[in-house]
Amino acid sequence: MNPYHSFVSAFAELVKSGKTLSPGNVPVKRQAAPKANAPEAIIFPPHPDDECLMGGLPLRLMLESGMRIIVVPVTLGSKVERRPARLDELKNACDRLGFELELPTPGGLEKINLQSRTNDPGHWAAVVKVMASIIARHQPRAVFFPHESDANTTHIGAHFLLMDALKTMPAGFQCLTVETEFWAPMASPNLMVESSVEDTAELVAALSFHIGEVQRNPFHLRMPAWLMDNVRRGAELIGGQGSAAPDFTFATLYRLRRWKSGRHEDAFAGGRQVSAKQSVSEIGF
Repeated sequence: MNPYHSFVSAFAELVKSGKTLSPGNVPVKRQAAPKANAPEAIIFPPHPDDECLMGGLPLRLMLESGMRIIVVPVTLGSKVERRPARLDELKNACDRLGFELELPTPGGLEKINLQSRTNDPGHWAAVVKVMASIIARHQPRAVFFPHESDANTTHIGAHFLLMDALKTMPAGFQCLTVETEFWAPMASPNLMVESSVEDTAELVAALSFHIGEVQRNPFHLRMPAWLMDNVRRGAELIGGQGSAAPDFTFATLYRLRRWKSGRHEDAFAGGRQVSAKQSVSEIGF
């Protein structure tokens, strides 16, 4: 008799029961809006839905520090016929979380990939200018965008788009940069942020509003498992090889650095693990 059979079976049953839940079948509500003059952070999701997947730390920044979280979707997806629906889904997800939404252009940007960056410098310069103007207007305390090897052409393109935009900013501009992961893990994350059960449930609920995406691939139901696996990885990648895992259940991994004088510098020495009981202000926000 295998004592772990019922343990594993419970996970399988949870996913099975999750499939009986209708995506987006939760109230669309806005959290108490942060003050208009509050400091801002901008999430640059490559596609609608990435704002939820990378949203553990932004949600905590809003709830704990009163920071305004602005979501600027880099694209609205590759399928032109899906874009109006994806925008509606994104609005609902942002409303659920209390994030604000701003489009870089009415239909989102096009051709955000390394091929375009190399072969169409005129187009690339134009989209870099769009992103730089958004950063200049908001003067955010932090910007969130994918790491350079996130195994999706648009995710990788979004990384280099934001890096190129930052390089055009005036010499006196500075902010925190928070690189994120989803399709491929980062080789060198330096920050693990725990999400409470309540925050994780909110992220999953918001992600479920991306109905067209989760109907073809119910990754919202697997998000808790992904966040759990991040604890396994973060324990040693951030805490150090052979370190004991912190008593987290759910967490997201990030690479936090400071953009200053036209280049990256370390925001802190070593790595940080921030529990749900700690304040995210402890990491420099």
